[in-house]
Amino acid sequence: MRTPTAPQAPAVLADVTLPDGRRADVELRDGRVHAIRDHRGGAPLPADAVDLGGALLLPALVDGHAHLDKTLLGGPWVPHRATADLREQIASERAARREPAVPVAERATALADRMVALGTGHVRSHVDVDPDVKLDGLHQLLAVREQFADRLGIQLVAFPQSGVVTAPGVADLLDAALAEGADLIGGLDPAGFDGDVDGQLDVVFRLAERHGAGVDIHLHDGGTVGTAQLRAIADRTAALGLSGRVAVSHAYCLGDVDDGELDRTATVLSAAGVAIMTNGPRHSIPPVLRLREHGVRVFAGSDNIRDTWWPFGTADMLERATIIGLQSGFGTDGELRAAASLVTDEAAAALGLTDYGLREGARADLVAVAAGGVPEAVAAHPRRVLVLHAGRVVGPTDVDAAYPSFATEPSPRS
Repeated sequence: MRTPTAPQAPAVLADVTLPDGRRADVELRDGRVHAIRDHRGGAPLPADAVDLGGALLLPALVDGHAHLDKTLLGGPWVPHRATADLREQIASERAARREPAVPVAERATALADRMVALGTGHVRSHVDVDPDVKLDGLHQLLAVREQFADRLGIQLVAFPQSGVVTAPGVADLLDAALAEGADLIGGLDPAGFDGDVDGQLDVVFRLAERHGAGVDIHLHDGGTVGTAQLRAIADRTAALGLSGRVAVSHAYCLGDVDDGELDRTATVLSAAGVAIMTNGPRHSIPPVLRLREHGVRVFAGSDNIRDTWWPFGTADMLERATIIGLQSGFGTDGELRAAASLVTDEAAAALGLTDYGLREGARADLVAVAAGGVPEAVAAHPRRVLVLHAGRVVGPTDVDAAYPSFATEPSPRS
């Protein structure tokens, strides 16, 4: 399947495979999905149509957790430095900032370009706010957000990488970050890093309430120390009426507690409307399907991509779904569809994208991939055929024509 030649704003995406398996023609108008009709083989197409030849059409991929300010893409290879713990890693990253490097905005642009080419239409990026970098990274990413407004939706989380109550002046910096354009406020291991659960959460939720902002907290603490913090976050979420606007990223603890503690915590998270983000870690992955059974929204993010924390990462959210599926032991078509939902519908809902989806009336943020169905799209590393943002073609913009040279094409279909 070759990448079709497409008008800048096609009126029809002809002969696509929908996620439910139907072949259809999708009509676009004013940047939105106007109509979805059964495909009529042999019917003449208007000049501003694109024949996709049965390619799978998905709503744009969504990366629910990235660090655009940390990536080293756009610069030379930097050897990864092994560190013993979180504090040592943060200190190592801080030291790396002082070395001559490509500016944040340039590196973030390289990563954002790659995301667009691979079909990501929306990303939530955390950006460091601490006594060292202050608001510099935020200011640079605000400029990148503006630069990419017609290609990629970017949410920014003011992230206290060096802690909140243990880092002098961070509360004021977070306040300023929200005032200057950050969409959400973050946090970091209230117990394990700050050693003061109530102190950190007091600051985070007070600022969220003051600015009408959402919350997305990094939580690496394991075991019952971690689940106790999850319940504390859920209690504050419920008290402030923030259901659907609070997420906890990583939540490794959910993958290493017994069933009783898991069920107790999942029940509280579900009732409060707190979502869980996972990137498919090497250990202690939250049990995706079990959490969903409890009504907890689970979504996915790439987390670190080629930075001082992690030398790997491609920005391909279908690959991220593959990783989560592998780590979770998924194999059936139903399970692979669940993995795909973590980087599409569930991630979009977690980010509050209300006009998202492959449905009439929704924004035409779409990606066509060289696969015959959703399970194959998760399993086969398919090539991106066409990427649209608000109905306008934005990719592939290379990345080897988006992207893996080893990509398989879908089996021929009649």
